[in-house]
Amino acid sequence: MKKELVEQFVIEALSKDPSLFLIDLEILQDNKIAIVLDGDNGVPLNECIRVSRAVEGNLDREEEDFCLEVSSPDITKPLKVKRQYAKNKGRILKVKTEEEMFEGKLEEVSDDGILLTWKTREPKPVGKGKVTVEKKENIAYNNIVEAKVKLIF
Repeated sequence: MKKELVEQFVIEALSKDPSLFLIDLEILQDNKIAIVLDGDNGVPLNECIRVSRAVEGNLDREEEDFCLEVSSPDITKPLKVKRQYAKNKGRILKVKTEEEMFEGKLEEVSDDGILLTWKTREPKPVGKGKVTVEKKENIAYNNIVEAKVKLIF
């Protein structure tokens, strides 16, 4: 099974709904095709079905047998593409870089990176006690090792 061919069919199917985008496409052992889609406003089940049918309709089971799975991303999985950051603007992210770990509200998303903000308690500059301060951190995409949305119940 050729990944490039399957990817072409997925992209063609996604062109009918510009709010959807491809997160991951893997061809696993025994020709299991795993496609993960996301959308700016989520991924309705009928869109997963539509994309699945579009891909399956272009592949010939007589030529090569396969198993096809089209799904939306698991909320516990890390963000993989820039477009996912824009979708999660306003949510709390846990972001790991090579040097540090940050947890804050995703305030801004740009072509180069993201801006996180959070509040923390720090010792007062003068005297005893602590004061609440707001911190900000611009993080470039190429510095992000892993970023996950924090689930808050």
